[in-house]
Amino acid sequence: MIKKSLLIWLAIIPLAILNGGLRQNVLNPMLGEKIGEPLSVVLLCAIIFILCWFFIPRIGRGAAKTYWKIGFLWIILTILFETGFGLLLGYGFAELLKAYDITSGNLWLIVVLFTGIAPYLSAKMKKLI
Repeated sequence: MIKKSLLIWLAIIPLAILNGGLRQNVLNPMLGEKIGEPLSVVLLCAIIFILCWFFIPRIGRGAAKTYWKIGFLWIILTILFETGFGLLLGYGFAELLKAYDITSGNLWLIVVLFTGIAPYLSAKMKKLI
């Protein structure tokens, strides 16, 4: 199940990148960052949930802890991907850590946490657990 779940997580990456492009090129210019940023977070969480809703049933039934393990793995992979990609683009660790500071208005942490909850939530709603 864990291996199959990696394919779902991999599908999130290009959609998250497209969401970022939509935020930077459409939402923020049209609505401003104060509205565009949270709207982008909601949109990305919805995308993640929709992917889980459709594809988690295809990996099979499992115990609740299995879906929590999948979510934890996705959190780790997301953080590693974001860190690696950020470093590749030339950002420093201090700047990358700012993305996780919700007190400064950055909402990325909500997406990361929702990514971890989504497998369990969709499995529960689909009555797989």
